[in-house]
Amino acid sequence: MRLLLLNPNTTEALTRRLARSAAEVLPADVVLLPLTANRGFPYISSRAEAQIAGAAVLEMLAEQEGRFDAAVIAAFGDPGLSAARELFDLPVTGLCEAAMLAALALGQRFAFVTFSPRLTPWYEEQVTRAGLGSRFAGTFTPDAGFGSIAAVAEEMRVPLVKTCRRAAARADVLILGGAPIAGLASEITEEVPAVLLDPVKAAVLQAVSLHRLRPTGADRGSFARPPAKESSGLVPALACRIAGKDTSKPD
Repeated sequence: MRLLLLNPNTTEALTRRLARSAAEVLPADVVLLPLTANRGFPYISSRAEAQIAGAAVLEMLAEQEGRFDAAVIAAFGDPGLSAARELFDLPVTGLCEAAMLAALALGQRFAFVTFSPRLTPWYEEQVTRAGLGSRFAGTFTPDAGFGSIAAVAEEMRVPLVKTCRRAAARADVLILGGAPIAGLASEITEEVPAVLLDPVKAAVLQAVSLHRLRPTGADRGSFARPPAKESSGLVPALACRIAGKDTSKPD
């Protein structure tokens, strides 16, 4: 199985961090294919940026079509997730949705812990979309700021641990949200009195499971493929996919 790990942020260091975390839990027969967006933002942190990143996600999926069996959109706000499921014939998962679904099986209430309050509105909208508000205990962030987006996990480890301890008073499962802190959950688990979830691990394992359950992904009901339609100004691969033309590329 070939699993595309698609980072909609343009920072290569985040892709490497995401890939390291994913590799810790992947079965031996899964080949991980990390990919970084070549346009957009170093790190997505608003609704507007997420909209732009969602379009880039669809472009990358179309350009890589035929080279992978399932995909993970590796940004915590899941930009482009529903659109990707509607358009492509394979399983696609997102970090936030996968982590929330995993949290439901591990505790009664879950919370997000992330590194910047700027992310809170966008992240919490994902809870509303999933209909999980009654199980959600809120989003918790440190008071401290960060310097390099590529070194957030190292720079903010101490304030993030303190934030997790504070959140643990409200929730029994804590989801560490944001690509810059991928992998941190397993490093600090003994320092926090709650279950810690790494969204990257949750999303890649869900993608593998969905591929084995239903290799074609979502393709019925609300995710039925839309009627073919011509377009203008799109990258060729995405224009062909929307027009219903075969864009698959052999290995």
